[in-house]
Amino acid sequence: MKIKLASLVVVLFTILSCNAQTKKMSLEPKKGKAIAVFAEGCFWCSEHVFEAVVGVDEAVSGYSGGNVKNPSYEMVGSNRTGHAEAVAVFYDPKVVSFKELVDVFFASQDPTTPNQQGPDKGSSYRSIAFYKNVVEKKIIEDKIKELTANKVFANPIVTEVKPVSEFYEAESYHQDYVKNNPNQPYVKGVSIPRYNKFKKTYKGKLKPKS
Repeated sequence: MKIKLASLVVVLFTILSCNAQTKKMSLEPKKGKAIAVFAEGCFWCSEHVFEAVVGVDEAVSGYSGGNVKNPSYEMVGSNRTGHAEAVAVFYDPKVVSFKELVDVFFASQDPTTPNQQGPDKGSSYRSIAFYKNVVEKKIIEDKIKELTANKVFANPIVTEVKPVSEFYEAESYHQDYVKNNPNQPYVKGVSIPRYNKFKKTYKGKLKPKS
């Protein structure tokens, strides 16, 4: 009896999901703190960028925006789960605002390339600004209108604006990847140049020696 290819894919995904080293992370912040979620291409660089911003306590690499539970890196990279590589940014709203983090988000990527960021292609690398409430949604939409009106980018912005739901923390070896793997070819050739470009254009406060 022949098994359809679609059925094999479902079975494979199920097996991989059971073996995944990911876990659903709570997006409820500690008292006096806040959490924002963004997707802007490879999370190695995104994590490095946000952790350089004054007021950010930590950025955690993970997966969001999809419909499969406990997705692994390989599953997300297949572009079949709906997830994008993302970062959960833990910050102090008394020091840095959500609006400023949205500025960081748009200053550290090219939001005009659908399903692509630099050399990385596929829906898992798409640009998404997640929001928790109508206030955050308006901040994101106003920023897009501002950038469009000022013609900051030559092409139309394709960033998705979506409510955040589930966030899965990525496998441990992805965390602090740029810091822990400074000589890795992709880090040297893509992550660091992208980060340095961000530092030249971003007008907000960055941590010393970042």
